[in-house]
Amino acid sequence: MDLKYKVALVTGGGTGIGRATSLELAKRGANVAVNYSRSKADADETVQLINSHGGNAIAIQADVSHDTEIREMVEHIVQQFGTIDLLVNNASITSHIALDDLEAVTDAVWDNLFDVNVKGMFNCARAVAPYMKTSNQGAIVNLGSIAGITGLGSSLPYAVSKAAVHALTKSLARALAPDIRVNCVVPGAVATRWWAGREEQMKRLAPHLLLQHISTPEDIAKFICSVLEQEAMTGQIITIDSGQTL
Repeated sequence: MDLKYKVALVTGGGTGIGRATSLELAKRGANVAVNYSRSKADADETVQLINSHGGNAIAIQADVSHDTEIREMVEHIVQQFGTIDLLVNNASITSHIALDDLEAVTDAVWDNLFDVNVKGMFNCARAVAPYMKTSNQGAIVNLGSIAGITGLGSSLPYAVSKAAVHALTKSLARALAPDIRVNCVVPGAVATRWWAGREEQMKRLAPHLLLQHISTPEDIAKFICSVLEQEAMTGQIITIDSGQTL
């Protein structure tokens, strides 16, 4: 799929991997809707970066844990651009809880993480699907995590939520075929603000990776765009982690 002139929605598109993906999509000629929940200034800055380089982007607020807000966001994007061709389900949250601290894993933690990381991705896919089906050519990339493969990560509920995203990808690929391709990109450690306050830990990890460096948001963004472009692939869970899981 040629991404030029396609309309893309990137959830959590103002920071980190989301920002890098928004910029890369625009670089490849797509019109980009940069979604944010609370980071308005970051989303606006991302849009400004795109538009100042001749691209076409808008910032749009919606909390992906609320289906009503998602549907309103999608309707607004369609009014602005005419349709939605591409969805990057990037918005995710976590809670930093030691893996063995089971008592700290409350119902509220489970609900918050699953509402955003799993149900949010499903609801976004459901909202854009009718427009993609109309054009018989849509593509969705969900952002997973190696936490969903290894069981390690910032918390037990986060790891489980990302494993659910991997399963969601396969189910959506079946449900939306043949018109819409659904794949999952699974990053390992990435140098984003999630490491804030733990930079030394990140530096200690890098030499132990096979490629001996932490992935950048730009590394992940380029791969996401390549997956969106690849028309012979759906239902795949693809790891990009500098060899971290080997």
